[in-house]
Amino acid sequence: MSHRPISTPASETTAWWAHAAVYQIYPRSFSDGNGDGMGDLPGVTTRLPYLQQLGVDAVWLSPFYRSPQADGGYDVADYRQVDPMFGTLADFDAMLEDAHARGLKVIVDLVPNHTSDEHVWFQEALAAEPGSAARERYMFRPGKDEITGSGDGNLAPNNWKSIFGGPAWTRTTNADGSPGDWYLHLFDTKQPDLNWENPEVWEEMRSVLRFWLDRGVDGFRVDVAHGMVKEAGLPDWEGVAAMVEGSAEAAHLTDPPGAHGESVEPHTAHTAVGEATEGAEHEPVSPLYPPSPFFDQDGVHDIYRDWNRVLAAYDGDRMLVAEAWVEPAERLARYIRPDEMQQAFNFDFLLAGWDARRMAVAIEDSLEAAASVGAPSTWVLSNHDTVRHPSRFGLQDPTTFPKGIAAEDEQPDAALGLARARAASLVSLALPGSAYIYQGEELGLPEHTTLPAEARQDPTFFRTNGIERGRDGCRVPLPWKSAAPGYGFGEASTAQDPAAPWLPQPESFEDLAADRQDGVKGSTLELYRAALTARRNHGLGSGTFCWADNHNPELGVLAFHNRDVLVVANTGADPTPVPDGYRVALSSGAESGADEAVVAPNSAAYLVAG
Repeated sequence: MSHRPISTPASETTAWWAHAAVYQIYPRSFSDGNGDGMGDLPGVTTRLPYLQQLGVDAVWLSPFYRSPQADGGYDVADYRQVDPMFGTLADFDAMLEDAHARGLKVIVDLVPNHTSDEHVWFQEALAAEPGSAARERYMFRPGKDEITGSGDGNLAPNNWKSIFGGPAWTRTTNADGSPGDWYLHLFDTKQPDLNWENPEVWEEMRSVLRFWLDRGVDGFRVDVAHGMVKEAGLPDWEGVAAMVEGSAEAAHLTDPPGAHGESVEPHTAHTAVGEATEGAEHEPVSPLYPPSPFFDQDGVHDIYRDWNRVLAAYDGDRMLVAEAWVEPAERLARYIRPDEMQQAFNFDFLLAGWDARRMAVAIEDSLEAAASVGAPSTWVLSNHDTVRHPSRFGLQDPTTFPKGIAAEDEQPDAALGLARARAASLVSLALPGSAYIYQGEELGLPEHTTLPAEARQDPTFFRTNGIERGRDGCRVPLPWKSAAPGYGFGEASTAQDPAAPWLPQPESFEDLAADRQDGVKGSTLELYRAALTARRNHGLGSGTFCWADNHNPELGVLAFHNRDVLVVANTGADPTPVPDGYRVALSSGAESGADEAVVAPNSAAYLVAG
């Protein structure tokens, strides 16, 4: 076998975040508390008993701030106000108080790379003269002359492309109607980038942190944590970056905007495990070709050292978790050094797909990199930016990562994808460190793969003319009650006739609704509850790790020990026997019993001595 030996001791970090199971809430789509078809904070509060019973330790809320919603709330117009569609600050305080009373920590999103174009700062900048203090808060630049020496400024300051497709620069109009300077937006035109060379920006974000810390939040998920700082001089760059690593193998993405310019994708970097030389099998591939002048610049670490000092002034082990699409793992570890952030999302594991060799490499690399800076790792399979893993794992190649799926694309094998997803979930929940669960994955929800174009709202869909299907398919409102309109999405409200959910739900949600799974042996909901109970009872989040004797990724078998639990996942074609002296305590197979002698293909099990 080609895997290298690895063994990690139990974590000595006692902070809650080091071993927490965190549940991500995308507020628009979690629960509608007033019947208007949009999820909101009162809806979150009504579902906290469900999350408490599920067995998670914390919730992370995607943005609920005042916003024109050009990018699902990641275009913030006021960092200190709740958008009316989600409720009020009083609603947030009530939700936070209830969560804390139930023993649940609360993490909120922070979006520091850019604001909305409707933010008061940007409106002031547009009204101000070029070179003014108001404009220095953002990345305004004069254009290049299309006709040399003409002063027309008709060309963008450089050739950067938006992550969402199209150019990364938009030209303004002066008060007299003449063409003006350009502003940078690495995402949508309505998301102008802040200038992190400006001390005023630093102080404003410190103030925002303190505002929510003073209200009692337990931490922040930092959006685009590898952004903010740009290379001096803003040089041209011929590469193309992507926040969500999409696969060029998908039929409709032969050369998609946002895909990489090279033939090797980051998530295929480990495909040669067991096929190459010993030294080559763990060679990481950077997600940017060549390195980007606007992502993962060294200056971002000064920001996080500053924020670390802000959080240290508060009690309760407050935390920061980075959304940083950075490779290799050793470079990601720089974000979680002792004086910076506490955690960073482990996208290597998400990108590994359903493949034992890739999963093994991702686990090894992640544990070793995190241990090198004395930090715990994190494990995540899905979020609001990626195709849900039950659907990815049901594709012909379960290691591909399409940027959304539409009706004309390959449709996943739902049953196979769910079986693999349940198994992968047992693996992620058994690894030491923190586990992040995306809302609805505990129900086994698939991607909505047949959303009509007219229903889509993701700006990536429109900025790429539909070439990228976008992220709407993973953001569809949750099904709570199978027989209710909207599958109970508005059931928590007192409205007589709740409005239809803001995105249409697929018919498959009827059988997957929470009320159809609650208390049903073998359901995905009960599997998650059992796995989270085992995680807590056996101390797996703060536990140990070492590969087991029967670990054989070349044959599709992933097997490791964590404390007194042996975890076996079978991605291969043949059953793998349960080792002598062990019994199955929990299996991802829906029809599994505790007396199984084998772990079937596309399943995983927790084994204990006895």
